[in-house]
Amino acid sequence: MPAASRTPASDLDAWLARWRDRIDAALPAMLPPRHETAGAVHDAMAYALLSPGKRLRPTLALAIGEMYRVEPRRLMPSACAIEMVHTASLILDDLPCMDDAAVRRGRPACHVAHGEATAILASIGLLNHAFGILAGETTGAPDDGTRERLRAVVARRLAAAIGPDGVIGGQSADLESAGPGGKPVDLIRLEFIHSHKTGSLFIASAEIGANLSGASPVELDALAAYAKNLGLAFQITDDLIDAVGDAATAGKPVRADAGRTTFVTLCGVEGSRTLAGELTDTAMASLFPFGRRAARLRDLARFVARRDR
Repeated sequence: MPAASRTPASDLDAWLARWRDRIDAALPAMLPPRHETAGAVHDAMAYALLSPGKRLRPTLALAIGEMYRVEPRRLMPSACAIEMVHTASLILDDLPCMDDAAVRRGRPACHVAHGEATAILASIGLLNHAFGILAGETTGAPDDGTRERLRAVVARRLAAAIGPDGVIGGQSADLESAGPGGKPVDLIRLEFIHSHKTGSLFIASAEIGANLSGASPVELDALAAYAKNLGLAFQITDDLIDAVGDAATAGKPVRADAGRTTFVTLCGVEGSRTLAGELTDTAMASLFPFGRRAARLRDLARFVARRDR
């Protein structure tokens, strides 16, 4: 385990809140202008994107920039694009043809509030606009070809995270396993589903933050390993919240996964907590090359392991 002092929970919460506030302040200006011809779609995009969320994925990218002492304004457009992509995936995930969730982030899901067709268009709109942001981002790099190279690297990395080898692949495998005639789910298949459906955006967030901060290839690999384990620990705690959590605290219905295979159904409550702890330890061990510089990233891993919402 890397030697680092444990940050008090109150200080960590304040740090997370500061990043969340900065992201929340930046997001409205990142939305496209509202045009009456597609006003309903714009409203649905804003409704979903600006709903109160943890903003962990963009925070991860910004926290890596902080570790490298990079000005947040250089990473903020990419961080907001990451949150748009994540929000787009949540809109689709909640649809009746997917996970059929009526509540998201403590309020009616986008398709409940705005209708299924408009929600789908809003999801596509957010995806499209996210890549538009990346195409126009000023990375802070010198205009000697490095700037365009970084734009391409970030765009390709985010595209891969949401494609068949990422979120879409994980969701597809999840759907194949749903229902009475679905494919059986063991621990290996469940890990595949969630390392893609959930973990891929965590990894992309870390790699985007690392690339924009000038990380070396060795450092990039270490941060990707950290994020991979962090993302899977996040999903396991999500399963624990659904199994034993409180709906008012979680901001969404609990026991919604009844009848589905989760880490809790395969490993039990205590087994899942142990597994989440092991993944968190492994994530923090990946940060060894950074020493005390990575204290906040270790704190973020501890937060993921203990969260209740």
